[in-house]
Amino acid sequence: MCGILALIKASASDASVAGDLHEALFMLQHRGQDAVGIATCASGGKVYQVKGNGLVSEVFNDNGSRVNQLPGYMGIGHLRYPTAGTSANSEAQPFYVNSPYGISFAHNGNLINATALKHFLDFEAHRHINTESDSELMLNIFANELNETGKARVNDKDIVEALQRMYARCVGGWACVAMLAGYGLIGFRDCYAIRPLIMGSRTSSNGKGTDYMLASESIALKQLGFRDFKDILPGQAVIIKKGFTPVTYQIQEQRRYAVDIFEFCYFARPDSIIDGISVNVSRKNMGTRLADKIKRVLTPEEISDIDVIIPIPETSVTSAPCVAAVLKKKFVQGFVKNRYVFRTFIMPGQRQRKQGVKRKLNAMDEEFAGKNVLLIDDSIVRGTTAREIVTMAREAGAKKVYFASCAPPVTHAHIYGIDLASPNELVAHDHGQDRAIDEIAKYIGADRVIFQDLQDLKAACSEAVVSRSAPPAPRDFEVGVFCGDYVTPVDEGYFQHLEEVRGETRKMKVLEKARLAVANGSEDPEEVEIVAKGVRVASNGEVVPATSSYEDPMSSQANGDTNGYANGDSKRRRRSREEGSPPKDRMDISLHNYRDFPAP
Repeated sequence: MCGILALIKASASDASVAGDLHEALFMLQHRGQDAVGIATCASGGKVYQVKGNGLVSEVFNDNGSRVNQLPGYMGIGHLRYPTAGTSANSEAQPFYVNSPYGISFAHNGNLINATALKHFLDFEAHRHINTESDSELMLNIFANELNETGKARVNDKDIVEALQRMYARCVGGWACVAMLAGYGLIGFRDCYAIRPLIMGSRTSSNGKGTDYMLASESIALKQLGFRDFKDILPGQAVIIKKGFTPVTYQIQEQRRYAVDIFEFCYFARPDSIIDGISVNVSRKNMGTRLADKIKRVLTPEEISDIDVIIPIPETSVTSAPCVAAVLKKKFVQGFVKNRYVFRTFIMPGQRQRKQGVKRKLNAMDEEFAGKNVLLIDDSIVRGTTAREIVTMAREAGAKKVYFASCAPPVTHAHIYGIDLASPNELVAHDHGQDRAIDEIAKYIGADRVIFQDLQDLKAACSEAVVSRSAPPAPRDFEVGVFCGDYVTPVDEGYFQHLEEVRGETRKMKVLEKARLAVANGSEDPEEVEIVAKGVRVASNGEVVPATSSYEDPMSSQANGDTNGYANGDSKRRRRSREEGSPPKDRMDISLHNYRDFPAP
């Protein structure tokens, strides 16, 4: 799940859009910490771009000085959140193709028929794909369809027809923004509206026109003075040209209105409104309904024994006070969060996630010592964070630890843009079966675990519609991670493909981290073993050091290694010394990527 932005100003003579896009990226940093980028278009149709791996402050410098390299009256921005693909610097967005018409493209979501699309582009469209990103696939599908016009210049009708053909080919969930050099901006959503996209407007700085902006969340628009919010509805596209009023087209018939419910229970900022639903109100409702579930699960004696209710920062800070109010218990902040450590469930290895939790949170002993505590969290994914938090609570002196989740058990893979985990890594999923709640409690070390019911989660969001929202509220939600019932058709073979891609990605991330630690002299014994022998994916989905006796021909083909693992064997090291160090990542050859190569 990523963050996307698009902005077009009424006048080409006004200040560049890059400054506003840069500011908006900070508002959406929570949606992606892997990579960031901005592409702009100036007079004459010239495209400018800055992108690369890292946070907004890293790629554009702490003082934002690189924004000055991006002139133009319109532009798009992107924040990448790791999905099942790689984290190569070449996969930072926006992507760009110069044919036809110079298209820049930013994508939030995931295509579940990527293999078929790649085959089509290779054997029929004859378009080269330079990364493992399905976003690049989608851009090239759109570019190929737009190229079918055969025109020197296109119009709205051509764009709409190209989008219709692209929608017919692509399967999955997406919200996208595109920029056609010298023409205008395009924003569009899939026919289920799984990923969010909202548009706003404001009076231009000279008062003679209207600026328009698209964003994943309303907070990015509000902070820049945009108002009159309008959600792009399922299957819709909007085309915005300089000096013209946006025009909305129905690209594909709406099949369901099912925004991903994970936006509300975890991902989005609480001060955002998505598809007419207040994230803040939805989380308060989750707390109220979770309290009712706690009253049904725990005995009156157990509830009476609870001394304090403590949230796990950040998301559950909104829900936990509502739980406390219903249960008539004291609410306290028992954990201090290090705000410079980001989300831990996306880290590639179990050991890294454990270390990440300890860096992220610290328990205040005075709030736990001698007390029975009820901890409230937004969800339990792998159980790593929950187990470490329960351990912290006990080490701080808690007598009993109850653990309640605002979301139901996560039992299935997320396939629309969040790389939560492989099914066999999920604590609630045990070799194809849903693990019993008591087993989960034992695994994380809690006395009891309580999960929100799925119907209550849906109701909490449905009841959070704000009165000023114009579009109808979603009639349903994408909840496949909790039950396996996905809103789009999914081929059974896709899950095997997804696991293969995830496994290779995790292996390379763990290996890269180990190599960096060895190079810096900060390695531990396991990292030394990883660099010496390589890595493999264990049966539980964890990346572990490889054993010299194991051989995997499939992995050998994928990595070009003689022992079947991602590794640093002596042959490769000799070749590196002889030929010189290769680029760290593949490079986007269309436009230069900032940070493609390390500083000398």
